[in-house]
Amino acid sequence: MPSDPRPEALGQRPSRRAGQPNGSDAATLIACASCPHGCRLAPGQTGICGAREGDVDSVIPQAYGRTTGLALDPIEKKPFARFMPGSYVLSTGSYGCNMSCPWCQNAHISTAREQDVAWRTIQPQELVNQALALQNRGCVGLAFTYNEPLICWEFVLDASRLAQENGLVSTIISNGMATDHVLDQVLPHLDGANIDLKCFDGPTYSRIGGSLPTVMNTISRIAACPTCHLEVTWLAVPGVSTDDDQLDRAAAWLAQLDPAIPLHVTRFFPCHRMASTPPTDRQKLFHLVQVARRHLEHVIPGNV
Repeated sequence: MPSDPRPEALGQRPSRRAGQPNGSDAATLIACASCPHGCRLAPGQTGICGAREGDVDSVIPQAYGRTTGLALDPIEKKPFARFMPGSYVLSTGSYGCNMSCPWCQNAHISTAREQDVAWRTIQPQELVNQALALQNRGCVGLAFTYNEPLICWEFVLDASRLAQENGLVSTIISNGMATDHVLDQVLPHLDGANIDLKCFDGPTYSRIGGSLPTVMNTISRIAACPTCHLEVTWLAVPGVSTDDDQLDRAAAWLAQLDPAIPLHVTRFFPCHRMASTPPTDRQKLFHLVQVARRHLEHVIPGNV
């Protein structure tokens, strides 16, 4: 059985953009429970993420099954360093995100709405069938990536359930901005997760549309899940996440969960609203790797 209502079940009607509802519409607002933003939406109104829409009595995943890209990728590219090395996954992503990082490397889809980017609908069974057909090329399952996958967690849930039934693995690459309700649904069907820890400073997280306590909760829950492998990515953004103290505290906290959690300390390159910012200095990056290694067993430099 499918999970929550989807556009397909509602006649695949197009989204309607709505402004702030007036006083007479206030009683019709429905709260979205997918992330800590808790957007309260009128019918036809789209949330912060650009992928969930208010309906008469619920919030529906407007972008359910809408893929902006499919690719067979080495699992190391996701990145996973210690999960099924040498294998491949069928990567898929949609549009929209519930954060607004100025250094986003996929801004052309993460900031997009349905009319801004080319997409096509793919049903969960079709996605799983494509992964099965690629097994002779080393494909072991699915990766939900590119944009933020958990803003349309219902699709992740439906596809990962089917993958599980067919002997395939399912992985997510996520910013971790999800509620316990979402994690309760999805986590039992995931085999691997890489969570982006943007920084270890609450005010900075707030400025980029996130919540550090929420991301820490997501990481903690995955770390405690015996059936889901966890890795974490730390993008070393100049002026944001390159100071020793911040990474030292983050690595120490991760080590309290499990010192064997792999941490990818990754080099920033100019993009999006930080196109004029120089790349992370290579020597600085390798220094940060050593800082994290004070606490963690597996720290991997990335983008070098």
